[in-house]
Amino acid sequence: MPDHASPASLRQPTSCHSAERVADSRVIADREFARFQALIHRVAGIWLAPAKKALLMGRLARRLRELSLSSWTAYLERVQTDTAELVHMLDCITTNETQFFREPRHFELLQERIFPRWRADADQGRRARRARVWSAGCSTGEEPYSLAMALLGAFPPATGWKIEILATDLSTRALERARAGVYAAERAERIPAWLLEAWTEPAGEPDHVRVAPGARELVRFARLNLNDAAWPALGRFDLVFCRNVLIYFDPPGKERVVGQFLRHLEPDGHLFLGHAESLTGTAHPVRAVIPTVYVHAPRPGRAPASRR
Repeated sequence: MPDHASPASLRQPTSCHSAERVADSRVIADREFARFQALIHRVAGIWLAPAKKALLMGRLARRLRELSLSSWTAYLERVQTDTAELVHMLDCITTNETQFFREPRHFELLQERIFPRWRADADQGRRARRARVWSAGCSTGEEPYSLAMALLGAFPPATGWKIEILATDLSTRALERARAGVYAAERAERIPAWLLEAWTEPAGEPDHVRVAPGARELVRFARLNLNDAAWPALGRFDLVFCRNVLIYFDPPGKERVVGQFLRHLEPDGHLFLGHAESLTGTAHPVRAVIPTVYVHAPRPGRAPASRR
């Protein structure tokens, strides 16, 4: 699920995710499930359809046993009074699935159209040699590290470009793994060979690689709940990647989050969504570049340029 419940990746089961395979005789009543639905939607913007009741039970059953709680109602009362446990619960219910260089057409668009335009604009003095990128719903880090490698390939340090990448997620567990930057070698096979060689290194454990410092240092990880009414001061970005996140919001929540993204996106900046997401028919000031990729086209007088 998204940043606020992010669809990103968990390759090794955590205690709460492995709980899906743990049988438990306690069945959650419809009324109890409705209370969990309401709480999770209010706090994180995630809407759990009735069909997700089994998933909720599977993800949280082990946690009830660890806390020696005898009922779902007791656990519900716990998370409503214990902020740390609420965070733990959200970690458990978020579904994480991601890959390096996922949805290759997006990276082709960067290499073939967006990055060359940036270079041309910088050469002609229309922009500074600086790029700011946001990976919202970054999960365990494959997306922001893919962006770091792609940007370093297009704008090597010797060219004088300054690159900043913000990577946010709701899951503290996923962010911890992302900061480590260590991945199974088989997952890293999706990285183009020339970038794999340039920007990864042996991890010190069999069949794993680590993202090299030069790429890792470009990325700043932070916890952010996209469902919060107010976001911290993040500045403006040239690219926002929020892929396979909006599918977990209801329509009003989706509209609100997209509006927030656009307030943080430079005029002519690009918003990348997931393959199942669309802004078709939206009232937001965007136009499609290719399916699932939109350019911010603010109306005159509504969003002053802040191009550096």
